[in-house]
Amino acid sequence: MNSVEKALINRLQHGMPLVRRPYAAVAEELGLDEQQVLGTVKKLLADGVLTRFGPMFHAGEMGGALTLAAMRIPEADFERVTEQVNSFDEVAHNYRREHDLNMWFVLATETREAIESTISAIEDTTGYPVYNMPKEQEFHVHLHFPV
Repeated sequence: MNSVEKALINRLQHGMPLVRRPYAAVAEELGLDEQQVLGTVKKLLADGVLTRFGPMFHAGEMGGALTLAAMRIPEADFERVTEQVNSFDEVAHNYRREHDLNMWFVLATETREAIESTISAIEDTTGYPVYNMPKEQEFHVHLHFPV
């Protein structure tokens, strides 16, 4: 990664300014121009350095619901089940863990009731139970990975 890419990644991890032209504001902070910021973000996405760039909505504050879910999937079936689980629009952050419950993902739905119906649909589709682990308390970690 070059110095512009590193600086941009480090800056973007702290969020976008809520202004009419956020990319121009970020560009000004970094001593770049707006097109350079936009082009660099596009390049980082195309190269796979960034896998996603976009807003994070708090479904619970918008009237929806969130939950953490886990599954116990045999190794031989892991790839198939991953594809099936990821096919649900409500699924985000699906990742593998070295644990008896080896698949973990977040569900975000428009209503609280939709959490249960989505879990049931995932169970019906995959043939495996889903363990629902709704949050009891929210913590803001402000996770940042300097590059």
